[in-house]
Amino acid sequence: MKSLTDTTTLHNGVQMPWFGLGVWKVTAENEVENAIQSALETGYRSIDTAAIYGNEEGVGRALRESSVPRDQIFVTTKVWNSNQGYDTTLAAFDESMKKLGLDYLDLYLIHWPVAGKYKDTWRALEKLYKDGRVRAIGVSNFHVNHLQDLLADAEVVPMVNQVEYHPLLNQQELLTFCRENKIQLEAWSPLMQGNLDVPVLSQLAEKYGKSAAQIVLRWDLQNEVVTIPKSVNPTRIAENANIFDFELSDDDMAELNAMNENRRFGPDPDNFDF
Repeated sequence: MKSLTDTTTLHNGVQMPWFGLGVWKVTAENEVENAIQSALETGYRSIDTAAIYGNEEGVGRALRESSVPRDQIFVTTKVWNSNQGYDTTLAAFDESMKKLGLDYLDLYLIHWPVAGKYKDTWRALEKLYKDGRVRAIGVSNFHVNHLQDLLADAEVVPMVNQVEYHPLLNQQELLTFCRENKIQLEAWSPLMQGNLDVPVLSQLAEKYGKSAAQIVLRWDLQNEVVTIPKSVNPTRIAENANIFDFELSDDDMAELNAMNENRRFGPDPDNFDF
């Protein structure tokens, strides 16, 4: 990965940027538009939202107001848990598309593995994919057991699995399983919700002349994990993306990999109630 526009090729041939902007909890008036405008001006070409974030309209406005052509921007949204099921997912997709103001989507994800529902939800995503309404489909917050269960009946293998992923939760088993099944892993909360005051990160930041956040984001990319740090601050948006002019050594990557504590800052996909 040498530049912000570099892409990974999903198993169906679609090109997905390695790096993008997440807009979770960005709901204040004009906040999401301003964040996306800053990101696109910086060179970002991937925007990740979700129905539950409540900002799809703002994302749509930002995309329409941008001078960057639609076909150069990779847009992701997700179906929320209360809308899972076959017919309800199809309706939820239509609602998201109306809010976004788009005629096609780049990536549609199942937000969480709702027991008893995610297989029917996946059938709906397969239909949307086969109908050409979305270029790629995937899941979010799926453990290996959820993926195995889904793959037992799926006609289309998910292209992406977006999960909590950072040095304190490096999900090695899941990463290996996804690689073996040609599912691209993507990181949410890559910056550990700001919990970056860790000695290893401080030492490496000093060594490379980078911030702790930049060290973590570079680690993501060198582990071949797509990453979408969230920020509304233009300076931080630019800083997060300034990770293509250095490379972590094998020893430093190993040291970061060794930080794993299986520590979550978000909910456990095997045990959530929303």
